[in-house]
Amino acid sequence: MKTVNQLQNPFRPGAGHMPPYLAGREPEIKEFNILLKQEVILENMVLTGLRGVGKTVLLDTLKPLAIRNGWLWVGTDLSESSSLSETNMAIRLLTDLSVVTSTIVTGVTEVQEMGFGANSHKIPRALNYSTLHNIFNETPGLAADKLKRVLEIVHAYLSSVTSINGLIFAYDEAQNLTDHAAKDEYPLSLLLDVFQSIQKKGIKFALVLAGLPTLFPKLVGARTFSERMFRVVFLDRLKDAASKDAIIKPIEQQKCPISMTDESIKSIVNISKGYPYFIQFICREVFDIFVQHHNAGKQPPTVPMEEILRKLDTDFFAGRYARATDRQRELLKLISNISHADSEFTVQEVVALSKFDMDKPFSSSHVNQMLNTLSDAGLVYKNRHGKYSFAVPLLGEFIRRLAKQDS
Repeated sequence: MKTVNQLQNPFRPGAGHMPPYLAGREPEIKEFNILLKQEVILENMVLTGLRGVGKTVLLDTLKPLAIRNGWLWVGTDLSESSSLSETNMAIRLLTDLSVVTSTIVTGVTEVQEMGFGANSHKIPRALNYSTLHNIFNETPGLAADKLKRVLEIVHAYLSSVTSINGLIFAYDEAQNLTDHAAKDEYPLSLLLDVFQSIQKKGIKFALVLAGLPTLFPKLVGARTFSERMFRVVFLDRLKDAASKDAIIKPIEQQKCPISMTDESIKSIVNISKGYPYFIQFICREVFDIFVQHHNAGKQPPTVPMEEILRKLDTDFFAGRYARATDRQRELLKLISNISHADSEFTVQEVVALSKFDMDKPFSSSHVNQMLNTLSDAGLVYKNRHGKYSFAVPLLGEFIRRLAKQDS
């Protein structure tokens, strides 16, 4: 057993960092396994949820699972620049694809050495980025036609490798995808059109897109067939049992001489509301405090939740809240006072409350305009039922705490 001084804090509250124990995501993994068994790609996957629910972590967990089942996996984070134009989108896909195709030899190129009596020698020709890009450029038609041709050629070569079931293009932060009608550029539509087309031809290239809840409405807005093209998996907060496992298992795996009391565990579950990032953040602070008390020969204290919450407010919420203007903060503060604001709210509810609570109430048009701006800032989003929700978990509680401190 390790001594306390040798212990590393097992909890990792970083952005997209793999937790020491992945709790409560068995149903989502089961959904993914179903998709892997498709003989013809009828459904792709959208992983969606608020920040801090573990979308990136789950995506990283699915990759080795796909590879073990004979699928190739390519992808990365989608930046705004990838979605500026159709060409940028195509280059993004070609770049990622070339990582797994560059070892596929398609023939040889004979190179003649220079000089009198020089010999010639043969160089293997592979499906590297240069080859893929040349095929793209030499294919006539629109960007979508060019990209389809590249993917069809790659599929033809992959089909000769019997151990490969298919290929998954996985992209995180996919809510950055968008069309630009004003510039006559439709990168999101291109992505959807190309994959629908090649999948109809029986090519087993699948999409797995992860992003904020604004992602799926964007997909449907670009192409209505997206509703049938994707299976949407909404990552919600963990249930109490899974939250407890996320707290207890990492400490048990360390064979740590320190343990948390039932009261401490219950307190962490209650404060975190089951959001994986908050569990990791709170547990990391608690673990460090408990170790220090143990080293000093003291009994572990109760969890100092007020102090940890203050640190969480500074580290996680404050920067996001600072994106809002003073008037937008007035609106967010008003919304946080709606009894069910932590789940969803409507424009009508906001307007009605403003007439009751404010000297200068908001009009419907003003609320709609501000909510659209706050959505662009990643603070709220419009859900599938046409209502709004906070895009940051527990943001309402943070705003209410802030209002209490200011009063």
